[in-house]
Amino acid sequence: MNKKLRIPSFLAKLVLTLLSQCFVADMIAQQEPEFAHYFELETQFNPAAVGKSTQLLINGAYQSHATGYDDAGGTMLLMANTAFQVLGSRHGVGALFQNDEIGLFSTKRFALQYAFHFKLFGGVMSVGAEADMINESVDGTKVDLADANDPAFPGSEMTGSAFGFTTGLYYQRGAFHAGVSAMHLTSPKLEIGETNEYQLKPHYYFTAGYNIRTHNPFFKIEPRVLLRYDGTEFRANITAALRYEREKKRLYGGVTYTPERSVTAFVGGQFHGVNLSYSYEAFTSGLGLGYGQHEVTLGYSLDLDFSKRGRNYHKSVRWL
Repeated sequence: MNKKLRIPSFLAKLVLTLLSQCFVADMIAQQEPEFAHYFELETQFNPAAVGKSTQLLINGAYQSHATGYDDAGGTMLLMANTAFQVLGSRHGVGALFQNDEIGLFSTKRFALQYAFHFKLFGGVMSVGAEADMINESVDGTKVDLADANDPAFPGSEMTGSAFGFTTGLYYQRGAFHAGVSAMHLTSPKLEIGETNEYQLKPHYYFTAGYNIRTHNPFFKIEPRVLLRYDGTEFRANITAALRYEREKKRLYGGVTYTPERSVTAFVGGQFHGVNLSYSYEAFTSGLGLGYGQHEVTLGYSLDLDFSKRGRNYHKSVRWL
């Protein structure tokens, strides 16, 4: 059952005015949600990462927003990608759906992705592109006003849609990988109702990682980094993980430090062919440690052998 927010009319007017100003001002920051398990969900922000594995990769994730707040909402992500060969060249295709909700607001993103892969300097380079459809909605029906007839606040749902474009590069060689991407390059503008506009700013990403072998063949140290800049704010995620792998069994855990923001702990593993992981992001500033974000990811990979008619061979082969 949906709960309504009961607020006085004068406060509703103030909130609506402030939100309307935010729609058209540069003060909107961190518009695109960011997942703690970014290293497992690279195609969320870089289309060049689709098809980097020959398997069909299916991933899902859910991130709750600040714990302890009513109607804080959360972000849900579903995506899949695979690779195929055409005339000796390798191509990747993928799709994703993302729904980010907080309070009265919901932002949905649907994307189709393509990447072309080729050999370069002893590794594999890929160039990717993505077409996005973004929908923003404000649900006024969730608000219970003291004055139900107040025209200053919408009593129905307002929506707006726009198309965007994302591109990226991704390089793999041995245990090393790196990628750069740019999201919302066309700065799409969404018209919400008749009076409000919401402009998406370009977001720029850099990610890199390396798998370090230890003296114990079953353990690897995996440093990762994700840098993001949206024209106003810069954010860095610095991750260190330890992975145990033996006889197709995998366990891993680690921490991510985001300067001036948070510390995140995560743990996961492969169980019966399913990759499951959990993280908690504790804020070191602002809201405080007790109002963090929970996140769960679920992944599966399939080998698809189209060379044999009438059947496919399936097995889970890797940590997503």
